[in-house]
Amino acid sequence: MDSGTEGFLPPPECPVFEPTWAEFRDPLGYIAKIRPIAEKSGICKIRPPEGWQPPFAVEVDNFKFTPRIQRLNELEAQTRVKLNYLDQIAKFWEFQGSSLKIPNVERRMLDLYSLSKIVMEEGGYEAICKDRRWAQIAQRLNYPSGKNIGSLLRSHYEHIIYPYEMFQSGANLVQCNTHPFDSEEKDKEYKLHSIPFRQSVHPSKFDSYSRRAKRLQPDPVPTEEDIEKNPELKKLQIYGAGPKMMGLGLTVKDKTSRKKGKGGIIYPHTVTMKEEPSEDEKVMSPLLKEDLSHSIEACTRMTMRLRKNHSNAQFIDSCVCRICSRGDEDDKLVLCDGCEDSYHIFCLLPPLPDIPRGVWRCPKCIMAECKKPPEAFGFEQATQEYTLQSFGEMADSFKADYFSMPVHMVPTELVEKEFWRLVSSIEEDVTVEYGADIHSKEFGSGFPINSSKGNLSPEEEEYATSGWNLNVMPVLDQSVLCHINADISGMKIPWLYVGMVFSAFCWHIEDHWSYSINYLHWGEPKTWYGVPSLAAEHLEEVMKKLTPELFDCQPDLLHQLVTLMNPNTLMSHGVPVIRTNQCAGEFVITFPRAYHSGFNQGYNFAEAVNFCTADWLPVGRQCIEHYRRLRRYCVFSHEELICKMAAFPEKLDLNLVVAVHKEMFIMVQEERRLRKTLLEKGITEAEREAFELLPDDERQCMKCKTTCFLSALACYNCPNSLVCLSHINDLCKCSRSRHYLRYRYTLDELPAMLQKLKVRAESFDIWANKVRVALEVEDGRKRSLEELRALESEARERRFPNSELLQRLKNCLNEAEACVSQFLGMVSGQEARSESPQLTLTELRVLLEQMSTLPCAMHQIGDIKDVLGRVESYQAEAQEALASLSPSLGLLQSLLERGQQLTVEVPEVYELQQHMEQAQWLLEVKQALAPSAQRGSLVIMQGLLMTGAKVASSPSVDKARAELQELLTIAECWEEKAHFCLEARQKHPPATLEAIIREAETIPIHLPNIQALKEALTKAQAWIADVDEIQNGDHYPCLDDLEGLVAVGRDLPVGMEELRQLELQVLTAHSWKEKACKTFLKKNSLYTLLEVLCPCADANSDSTRRNRWMEKEMGLYKSDTELLGLSAQDLRDPGSVIVAFKEGEQREKEGILQLRRTNSAKCSPLASSTTASSTNSICVCGQVPARVGALQCDLCQDWFHGRCVSVPRLLSSPRPSATSSPVLAWWEWDTKFLCPLCMRSRRPRLETILALLVALQRLPVRLPEGEALQCLTERAIGWQGRARQALASEDVTVLLGQLAEVRQRLQAEPRPEEPRMYPSALVSNSSKEGTAKDICKVQNLLDNTNDMTSPQNVALAQRSRKRDLELLSSLLPQLTGPVLEMPEETRAPLEELMLEGDLLEVTLDENYSIWQLLQAGQPPDLERIRTLLELEKPEHQGSRTRARALEKRQWQQRKVDQDRKNENLVQEELQSKKSRSQDFKPEEGQEEEEVEEKRGHENIFQTSPIDHRPILKGNQNSLPQKELGSTPCCL
Repeated sequence: MDSGTEGFLPPPECPVFEPTWAEFRDPLGYIAKIRPIAEKSGICKIRPPEGWQPPFAVEVDNFKFTPRIQRLNELEAQTRVKLNYLDQIAKFWEFQGSSLKIPNVERRMLDLYSLSKIVMEEGGYEAICKDRRWAQIAQRLNYPSGKNIGSLLRSHYEHIIYPYEMFQSGANLVQCNTHPFDSEEKDKEYKLHSIPFRQSVHPSKFDSYSRRAKRLQPDPVPTEEDIEKNPELKKLQIYGAGPKMMGLGLTVKDKTSRKKGKGGIIYPHTVTMKEEPSEDEKVMSPLLKEDLSHSIEACTRMTMRLRKNHSNAQFIDSCVCRICSRGDEDDKLVLCDGCEDSYHIFCLLPPLPDIPRGVWRCPKCIMAECKKPPEAFGFEQATQEYTLQSFGEMADSFKADYFSMPVHMVPTELVEKEFWRLVSSIEEDVTVEYGADIHSKEFGSGFPINSSKGNLSPEEEEYATSGWNLNVMPVLDQSVLCHINADISGMKIPWLYVGMVFSAFCWHIEDHWSYSINYLHWGEPKTWYGVPSLAAEHLEEVMKKLTPELFDCQPDLLHQLVTLMNPNTLMSHGVPVIRTNQCAGEFVITFPRAYHSGFNQGYNFAEAVNFCTADWLPVGRQCIEHYRRLRRYCVFSHEELICKMAAFPEKLDLNLVVAVHKEMFIMVQEERRLRKTLLEKGITEAEREAFELLPDDERQCMKCKTTCFLSALACYNCPNSLVCLSHINDLCKCSRSRHYLRYRYTLDELPAMLQKLKVRAESFDIWANKVRVALEVEDGRKRSLEELRALESEARERRFPNSELLQRLKNCLNEAEACVSQFLGMVSGQEARSESPQLTLTELRVLLEQMSTLPCAMHQIGDIKDVLGRVESYQAEAQEALASLSPSLGLLQSLLERGQQLTVEVPEVYELQQHMEQAQWLLEVKQALAPSAQRGSLVIMQGLLMTGAKVASSPSVDKARAELQELLTIAECWEEKAHFCLEARQKHPPATLEAIIREAETIPIHLPNIQALKEALTKAQAWIADVDEIQNGDHYPCLDDLEGLVAVGRDLPVGMEELRQLELQVLTAHSWKEKACKTFLKKNSLYTLLEVLCPCADANSDSTRRNRWMEKEMGLYKSDTELLGLSAQDLRDPGSVIVAFKEGEQREKEGILQLRRTNSAKCSPLASSTTASSTNSICVCGQVPARVGALQCDLCQDWFHGRCVSVPRLLSSPRPSATSSPVLAWWEWDTKFLCPLCMRSRRPRLETILALLVALQRLPVRLPEGEALQCLTERAIGWQGRARQALASEDVTVLLGQLAEVRQRLQAEPRPEEPRMYPSALVSNSSKEGTAKDICKVQNLLDNTNDMTSPQNVALAQRSRKRDLELLSSLLPQLTGPVLEMPEETRAPLEELMLEGDLLEVTLDENYSIWQLLQAGQPPDLERIRTLLELEKPEHQGSRTRARALEKRQWQQRKVDQDRKNENLVQEELQSKKSRSQDFKPEEGQEEEEVEEKRGHENIFQTSPIDHRPILKGNQNSLPQKELGSTPCCL
């Protein structure tokens, strides 16, 4: 896209008006108001007030239209002239058999039309060649000098243009009719079109667009070889019927090949028209008419053929040369293919060398074709029908592709410059489509319309009745067109316009020179150009001057809306042009006879219509005269319009009446003159005719095409003939006696109509005189208000214009009514006064003066004077009271009440109000700060200060405000300090807080933060007293009490040293408790420390124990201490704990004995047949133990799955010492099994427990767990003493000696090496029956026990584990017993001791010794050993782990279900614990369960008994006296 060689300079902008809402309500009135300014520009733009946005009412889906096709370079007048010239010259060369190829000069296409025109202006071809002025021609065509351009232009002119102009001049036609169309009238060829069908001229049948496009395409260049081979090209001569075109596309590559003619002139074979020659290239000399014609070779591309039928004698005889009129030399005669005339080839100018081949036309036919007048130019309709959506898509796509950017980003300036470049370009053919002149009555208006089709919404109804609705504006009362009954499309009925980029509307004025208004509903802007009416004739003259060829063919070309001319061109010739961009939602108005044109910036939708006002009537009459001169049809009869309005003058607006009266007077005078002339011609016959009932085509003047109404001349002999009275001589050739007058009104009726108009117009003058006398009081009498209202009502009823006098009358009435309204508001009741502001004293005086000066009588003046007197009297009293030094509040209050009752606002009332407010505020401050008064809050004091800020200033008020402000500042400072103490992290000691509170209490204001700080200090002092009381009591405080005090102390914003001491004591107690938990509790134990230390009081019921254990698994059971009968308060009493503990021991022993009897009576799982019954044992998993893998607890005698509980391991326990028993000492194997219901803790050794007791002695805190531990220790020591006594008896000593001898014999047996033994791999005396080899293997399999955890030996250990178990199982048949013979009197005491020892949650060596004796005194339990070995196998290890995991998941699910039922209870317990023990949570141990279980088992192999009673006594003696008092059961 080129920008063009010359830039377009935009014309000045037109006026833009923005009416207010008040002005916008009267459309035609506002247009009349701006007319003096806008009419000078021809067009103007109006922006509606913000918010005026009519809805788009077109049915988009049903709106379909066919646009017009616009070829941009055919729109511009000068460009169209050039294109028409190129069409003519192309047609000329086409008849010659050649195609026109326009050459390029200096890289741009040669303007053949300008070249031809300039040559003619300079005197013609011969004169320029003679004077050698071709260089000047090149300069006038704006070519650079110094490049021999003139010679090149001369060559192109003589080869292309000169032959055509020779034919145009008729120089080659000798004795021929050179003007074949002289007998025909041009007007008959050109048919005027009617007004209602604007732009309806069909386009030319000659497809200029495609022809021009073809003409601009490059043509293949033939070489010299092609010319030599083609005989037709060789025969081309410049002779024949007119000169042939030389060099049109024929180029010889060999530029040195030339041929000399006569006189030494060189003529090339061809002349290149497309390329510029080099500077040294010579150009041939001018073409000679006759002398050199035979020596020049042809260079056109015509194809000739020889004529046929030359042998026909009759044909030869009938053929005579049209030039010489001879028929001889018939072989030289050539026949024209157009007219069949014959010519000698040597008679032609220039002559032909031979008979041409192909189609040949004579000079007369060529002249006839070239002289044909062109068809009228117009737009053709497109073949495709569009909807709004499809047209918009096409338009946006075209614009985006053309400018290579989004449509909304293309600047309007760029589009404008590109538009005028395209319309002026001959080379570029850009075609667009424009949906113009679409009838809104058929397709629907863009504005809402009141119709019977459907109901409108309130918003649509508002716009449907608006005067700016283009369907309403033409028929407004002030519009002239409302008096025309016919719906004139385009004038009364709006037309719609759907545009795209570059689519244009050409220079034109509106029909009948009326106004027009255009509204852009939506879319991209529309660019307008306008010329004022004063320059309309100047514009017409300039366009006719610049393009006379167009106006010669179409005299009313500017009425066809098909021609543009660049505004810069018009401005350069003195035509004033203005422009504007109309955006969506804006109006553009064109004034009468203002030429306007423009184009669209892009896809948009506009609507336009005409309207006429009173000031248009003289212009409309001038337009009719103009149409009469142009013989142009009228849209309507101007005379009919005037008479129709004159028939009903009372319905007309007064301005319109005055204008119609003037026009009617002129029209009547002219009609009298014309009818007088008719009488002078002797025409006396006449008849009345109702012309308004006739169609327009039946009452049009046959001469000037004017529509007749008042009168017309007709002929009896020629019924279809009719002329206006201005053309009575052009009616017909009949006798005058046959002519007669057809008239609408007589000459007597017309003055009567004129008189009615005059009376209607003069009624305004009579009324105006009355108003003037009343307003100026010329007779000295003021009219009443009713009389003035009557005059205003008369003006409204008679529709008088809104003149200055009427406005004065309305202003006077408004002013009088405003005065009355003010007076009524002043004297009305208190309610009315409260709703409207009172008058000031100044306003009252102004009102009195205003009512006195009004030109009407006002009886309210006396009342106003009375009110004014009362106000002045009140003022004097109020000023006297204010002048006194200390007026009483009662006097001030009385005066203030009187002033408020007045109907006038008095300044003294305001001063009295200020004094009252000051006194009241000072009283409030005094009462608030009085010592005896109750202290007010800080908010109240601040509100009092804010109220004082609104009180008028005075010395006392200022002093009170300052004191109050200072007091508030001090109070806020202490409040801030108190707030800091309450919120700060660093707590202050009580002494500091007491000082702050003591100083703040001196301020007479209630301070919330000080009060809160005081309350906190009181609580802190009470807390310290509680701490002192509990610390100074007879016993150490309980941990729960200390935790509660710590929690309360932490919440207090007071720094207390006692709190830190209590926190340290609580922390120490929790640390001891944590160590005790690690010592006793298993990992993830279900029991608390206190539960483990206390005896199991319900051991007698197996189901109860199981249920409790299951509840502990699910977390539902809370404490075993409840079974001891201990409440929360009992736990604080040491005596209660000890007594309950002793009672629990007895119940535990009795319960376990009963449980053993019960469980022993149950069916054994090892029996041959076991059936499920109520007497069967139930494992912890809830199922009956199976035969294989079942173990019996040694304490409770109940059965369990080996995979569900922890069992002793034969292969993994290290031997305790080097002197352990041999492998076959089976009674020392670790086969003792206690179920999880009996063995609840890790059972630490007594030495560990004593260490905990020593740490407990140093705690200044009482713990229930500590007291329970002391009881447990006392019980264990007591049992240990009894066990030692039993072991030291004579019978037991003998048994121990026998057992030692057996052990020694087993150790004395020879072995290959000394292997490490399992502590449980003890064999019996029957091992002698086995071989030493097997025993060595059994012992050797234990050698690598300590290395099992080495990463290098893990794989080896796993592989050998199974083999070792198999070898150990092979020795089971060798185990026999019993080893000792133990009498029943010895066994019974030992079994009772063993039972009590198993109940202890402490590991004692005496327990193990008794167990060995009892084992050795009975046969080996081979079933248990086999079961333990089976459980040692890897597959059983995995199944046991999986089974326990599955059971645990089932229990957890039951736990979750039960938790949901007891959620409220759990939440309450958690909250209670949190309140007692905040921030003291012992850490959980990280030990492993398996290792701890093994540790519990290995403790039984410690063989060094120690007497711990002295230690306990020493520890007991070292306790403080208060602790001894609390634990009397220590020993």
